[in-house]
Amino acid sequence: MKKIRFLIKLNEQGTLRIVDPSEEISESYIKKSESHFESAKILLNSEKLEESVSMAYYGMYHVLLALLFKCGIKSENHSASILILKELFGKQDLAREISFSKKERIDKQYYTDFKLTKQDCEDMIKKTENFIIEIKRIIKHLSQADSIALREDLRKSLISNKKSN
Repeated sequence: MKKIRFLIKLNEQGTLRIVDPSEEISESYIKKSESHFESAKILLNSEKLEESVSMAYYGMYHVLLALLFKCGIKSENHSASILILKELFGKQDLAREISFSKKERIDKQYYTDFKLTKQDCEDMIKKTENFIIEIKRIIKHLSQADSIALREDLRKSLISNKKSN
């Protein structure tokens, strides 16, 4: 219930909205995801480990946005996007992977008291690659009917839970 209240609040603020599905925006986010993923690998090879972690996370996040736009969901909040992946799409494992990567990105971007090895980055690059492949597979197999149903499920959750609060 707390999770739904969070989504309702974001919807009221306009940072989570149901929109028309967009193949064009979805494709743009896929390209952005691929670019960030390539940057993560280049940064890793250049021993820029912290920066590599950030780019790897954004590779995941942007492909997730591609999935959401394919369905007609616009989310401007990282946590909400991950929550939708988990709750609406039922992808707990993928949500866990991107949540871990988000935490790593925040830790490496904003703090200094951490240990980061090249192996850690290589592991994250591999997880990012797998995440991108899996989300692209979901996008490829997502039918228009699936997209409509997912959007409607979100709409119903936002409306019915808003009324019960």
